[in-house]
Amino acid sequence: MLAVHGLTKRFGGFTAVDHVSFAVEKGEILGLIGPNGSGKSTIFNMLSGALVPNGGSIRFEEREIAGQAPHRIVNLGVGRTFQIPRPFRRLSILENVVLSGFYGQGRRSRAKAFEAAERALGLVGLPTDRAATVDGLGAAALKKLELAKALATAPKLLLADESLSGLDEHEMDQAADLLRRICKELGITIIWVEHIMGVLMRVVDRVMVLDHGEKIAEGLPAQVASDPRVIEVYLGTQAAAVSAVAAART
Repeated sequence: MLAVHGLTKRFGGFTAVDHVSFAVEKGEILGLIGPNGSGKSTIFNMLSGALVPNGGSIRFEEREIAGQAPHRIVNLGVGRTFQIPRPFRRLSILENVVLSGFYGQGRRSRAKAFEAAERALGLVGLPTDRAATVDGLGAAALKKLELAKALATAPKLLLADESLSGLDEHEMDQAADLLRRICKELGITIIWVEHIMGVLMRVVDRVMVLDHGEKIAEGLPAQVASDPRVIEVYLGTQAAAVSAVAAART
């Protein structure tokens, strides 16, 4: 579904992403991990059109999308969530999602946009009442709203950016289960950036690890968690790796 070759992004003399290549198969969940500053968000921003690469290729369903505008990329079927939710506070919950549907799917009728929004809200467990407001939503509900907005764009590929940050353990499990359902039941392929290793390892099919803008490992969760270089730069200790492997096998 997605083939990335030699993806590079520089900011002045700083190389944030350095010739990264990877592929994503239809129907899988790829976990993208790495320390802060490793290039994860920069890759997401290039995949979604927020940044133009300095080099490399991004092919989505055999079509080159590198450097295209965000609205064109989302119209092709690449949706994303954001790490920090920023809803439109003057709009209702439903209106926030409807607006995303209009933006993402383009030229859809008003009725169809509302239908898509109501389906997305029902899936994530948020109210579809047109009077329900964003004010008072907690961290978990705001993450659900981000996900509903992305789903309303009718994505084939979903870029999920730290869907667990700010959640408690129970909410993390619920969010992870929801991403699994979205992939397996709706057939939406997912690339998931996350720092909560134990939860991510239970859900993803494969893991890719970045460090200082370079890909240093890729493979099955247990294999990546026991990779010596990954342990050195990300997991920190052998004990953490063992815990991650155990979580992946649970």
